[in-house]
Order: sequence, then structure tokens, then C-alpha cells
Amino acid sequence: MTLTLVTGGTGHLGRDIVDRLVRDGHRVRLFARARGTRPDVEWAIGDLATGAGLFDALNDVDTVINAATHSPIARRGGVRPVDFFKSPSAVDVDGTERLLSLCEQQSIRHFLHVSIVGLDDATLPYARVKLAGEKLVRASSLPWSVVRAMPFYYLLDKMLAGLAWLPLWPMPTTSFNPVDTSDVADHVVACAFDGMSGERTEIGGPEDLGVAALAGQYRDARGLHRKILPIPMSEAKARGMGFVVSRGVRGRLAWAEWLQRRYSGTHHAA
Repeated sequence: MTLTLVTGGTGHLGRDIVDRLVRDGHRVRLFARARGTRPDVEWAIGDLATGAGLFDALNDVDTVINAATHSPIARRGGVRPVDFFKSPSAVDVDGTERLLSLCEQQSIRHFLHVSIVGLDDATLPYARVKLAGEKLVRASSLPWSVVRAMPFYYLLDKMLAGLAWLPLWPMPTTSFNPVDTSDVADHVVACAFDGMSGERTEIGGPEDLGVAALAGQYRDARGLHRKILPIPMSEAKARGMGFVVSRGVRGRLAWAEWLQRRYSGTHHAA
């Protein structure tokens, strides 16, 4: 049975990817900084940012799914002024380059890289870092695939939670179609083993939502009493901030349904 290495396998998307792989009967090895508790996978301990443990982690591996990333905004659930000027590249650029180099040496059969829809026009430093890493994959001599996904529901939940204390929420009216990690994982695993490679169909959520409308659904699901101030935004500015509508496959889980699962029975007026 072939062996698949997953980087970023302990993150939200990574956990869903590993669940799909295990469910489908694949042998899975997780590359992580610390050993986790799940017993149905192999654990390879190391760090993509430094390369520690990476050579051994690739031993006997057939397919690599690179879902690792380092986004300070996602980790803290909010934007700080520094995020408009710089974003760390040790994982997304240096780590990707190191991983690709070792995969080429070991003749990995398929390297699938998870990326983000709309990077070409996005202006935030994190997006530029992600694009630089993606370009390394595209230039590789390996059989590679790039799967771009829209922003994830759990990240939007985290960002909006950070605004919950404000009585007024200024929100752009521009539309985009965020997606749940469960739907992205299904698409990623399908692309990893369908025998094709190259630029793959991107994936977004099932519905196009204005950011203000999306925030309103979140507010109502939480039982909050906040006023939302819709802010018009030019298309160029929206694209620069990553607010685009993906043109690929659509996930199944809607934002409202995700919110219901997350917050059902937790209402408290505030």
C-alpha cells in the first residue's frame, strides 16, 4: 500500500484531509512539530520552517499533500498593522522550497500543494508569500498539482469573534464565496489520487455572499445585537484584499448551516 505524507496535518484543513485519507484506506504519515494522539496514522516529528526531520519523513512516501502554512492573521484571529507590511516566509516559501528539493531527490510520484484563490491580485504580504511558495511548486520538476481554495468558514468565525465587542461593525458589501474545510478536503484528496496533475480546479463555497450579509448571519447565529454598517468597495480594492468569487467547483456546506452547527443552543443576547 502506498504512503502519503501530509504537512499541516494537525490544522483545521489538515485534520479533515487526514480523516478522508484514513477513511479511504490510505496509509498516512503526518509531519508535525509534536506527536498527536490519533493512532490511525504514522507520526514524523520535525519542522518545515527549519527542515528538521524532513528527510526521514519522506522515506518510502509516494504522495505528498502540502497543507502547511503560517498565517499570523489566522493564528490570532485578527489583523494588526504589521500584517500590511510583512508576513513570515519560513514555512510557506523556504519550507516549500526545501520540501520540493527533497521530494525531487526521492522521486515522489505526486506533490499536491494547497493554495488560495485570487493570489495574483491580492496585495497583503501573506498573499504575496503564498504566491511565492506556489510559484516554486509550479517551477518544480515533480509531477505537481496546485489546488486553490477560498477562505475557510472557521477563519471568518475567528475574525468576526474578534469584533464581537464592537457595537458597530463596518463591513464591505463586496461578495465572495468562503468554504468549509470539509469540502476542501474532499476536493484535495480526490485531486491527489485521480492520476492528473498541474493547475487543478479551484474550490469555493456553495453561495456568493456579501461580507456585510455574511457578518449579519454570524451576528444572528450568536444572538448578538450589533449594527452592521455596509461599506461599498471598489472591485480592485476587493480583489486586493482577497474578496473574489471562485470559478471552480462548489462545496456543499453553506455558511448558515455551518453557523447552525457551531452555535445551535449557545445563544445569549449581548
